[in-house]
Amino acid sequence: MAVLKSRMLRIISLNLNGIRSAWNKGVLPWVATQATDVVCLQELKAQLPDLTTDMISPDGMHASYHAAEKKGYSGVGIWSRRLPDRVVEGFGHGEFDAEGRYLRADFGALTVISLYLPSGSSSPERQEAKFRFLDAFLPHLAGLRTEGREIVLCGDWNIAHREIDLRNWKSNQKNSGFLPEERAWLTEVFDGQGWVDVYRRLHPDTTGESYTWWSNRGQAWAKNVGWRIDYQIATPGIAEAARAAFVYKDARFSDHAPLVIDYDWPG
Repeated sequence: MAVLKSRMLRIISLNLNGIRSAWNKGVLPWVATQATDVVCLQELKAQLPDLTTDMISPDGMHASYHAAEKKGYSGVGIWSRRLPDRVVEGFGHGEFDAEGRYLRADFGALTVISLYLPSGSSSPERQEAKFRFLDAFLPHLAGLRTEGREIVLCGDWNIAHREIDLRNWKSNQKNSGFLPEERAWLTEVFDGQGWVDVYRRLHPDTTGESYTWWSNRGQAWAKNVGWRIDYQIATPGIAEAARAAFVYKDARFSDHAPLVIDYDWPG
């Protein structure tokens, strides 16, 4: 019987808040130093004709993108050292597929998905759209579990799950991103469907070091008044293979910080 040799698989998730802005801040040279295998990107704020040749073919990486139909809005991408066996844009929901919120790449028995959940903070209408997304996406997550594959969903989920996941939880209980309904939805993802919050598996009690997003208001970054809203959520098998996880804060490419996780995985 052949024995599969393990290797370290590094996956990074990062909301760019605009690929062109992050590009000018050196995101690609930083990725090149990370020995990463897969990078999941969110909030491109660009369509394919807006991208430079280097963005379409980043040095040493294969790039796939799912842009929003609306210009300067949303959009997700995946960079990978290995050419994916299959790439799927969208999860079969017209309203949100048009917003460029889901991109799947299959690599052998492993699937990596870049995901960008809607934010509801700008208006009641967008909060209602966020709730529609949650209603539509939960059965999709259940369907993914039936595939029998190991899956990592990386992205900006726009929900802080627990009180330790944001600095000012008491004052945010009625705000989008920490509403009881949103938190209960994530609990169903974890406890009901069996998905694993990989960072929390490795760092169950970490507070300030776990934040991945800071408002541009009120010196939130300087005071570390942050939220943990970027996750790598995985099937149990590959979640158990996670060996290290950290949020990179030595340089800033956007209002989010990269979430880096290493997995001991056959490759």
